[in-house]
Amino acid sequence: VCEALQEYKFPTLLSLQESRPLHVVLGNEACDLDSMVSALALAFYLAKTTEAEEVFVPVLNIKRSELPLRGDNVFFLQKVHIPESILIFRDEIDLHALHQAGQLTLILVDHHVLPKSDTALEETVAEVLDHRPIEQKHCPPCHVSVELVGSCATLVTERILQGAPEILDRQTAALLHGTIILDCVNMDLKIGKATLKDSKYVEKLEALFPDLPNRSDIFDSLQKAKFDVSGLTTEQMLRKDQKTIYRQGTKVAISTIYMDLEVRARCGYGLGEKS
Repeated sequence: VCEALQEYKFPTLLSLQESRPLHVVLGNEACDLDSMVSALALAFYLAKTTEAEEVFVPVLNIKRSELPLRGDNVFFLQKVHIPESILIFRDEIDLHALHQAGQLTLILVDHHVLPKSDTALEETVAEVLDHRPIEQKHCPPCHVSVELVGSCATLVTERILQGAPEILDRQTAALLHGTIILDCVNMDLKIGKATLKDSKYVEKLEALFPDLPNRSDIFDSLQKAKFDVSGLTTEQMLRKDQKTIYRQGTKVAISTIYMDLEVRARCGYGLGEKS
C-alpha cells in the first residue's frame, strides 16, 4: 500500500490540473485507526482493480496537525513503514471546490452520514461501506453496503480477498490484521465485539501471511499507543478526547485527561471521586 500511496499525490495534482474526475475514499471525522486503515486499504484495492484511468485517493478526515492526537495511528504507520508525509489530510484538499468543478466522487468508509458542514457533498457519494446501523433518514441514495461486524477493516478485507486476493501485500495485510484485532479487543468473543466474520478474516490474513505479529502482541502495542500521551503538549492532551456540547447558543468543550491512579491520588482525589 505504501508504493500506491506514494503515487497518489502526483496523480491528484495532475487530475486537478487536467480537470479529471477524482474518487476520494473518505473515513469518518474521528479518524480512528479503523477509519484510517479502511480508507487506505479500500483506495489501494480500487486503484489496483479499476482498469480505466481513474484516480482513487484516500483522504484522512482530520487536519494534518491532529494526527499526533491519535497515538495508535501514528504508532502503526511507523510500524508498517508508511511515512506520514505521503498521506493526504482533509485540510490539504478542497472537496467542496472539487464538487463545484464537477470533479468529485466520494466513497465513504466507516460512516454513512456526512456532517452538516459537508451536506453539499452528499450528492457526490457513490458508495458507502460501513459496519454500524443505518440511519435511514440520512443515508445517501447510493450503493450502501453495511454489515454489523466489529471492524470496518473486516469488510475491506473481505472485499479484497473476494475481489482480487493477488494484490494483497504484507504491508496492507498487517494494517488490516492489526486494526481488526484492536477493534475486536483481541478477538475475545466473550466481550461481544468480535463477530464470526471478524474472526474468519483475521484467520485468513494469518494463513496468507504466517509472519504477521502475534495477536496479543499487536493488540497490547496498539492499545498502549492509543492511550499514550507522553509525547503530547498540554494543548494536545486537552484536544485528544475533546467533546463539544452546544446548548442555547453556548458552546462548551469537555476534555479528558489520562493519568496514572498514583498521580491522581497525589493530586488529592480518591478512586471514587471526580476531578
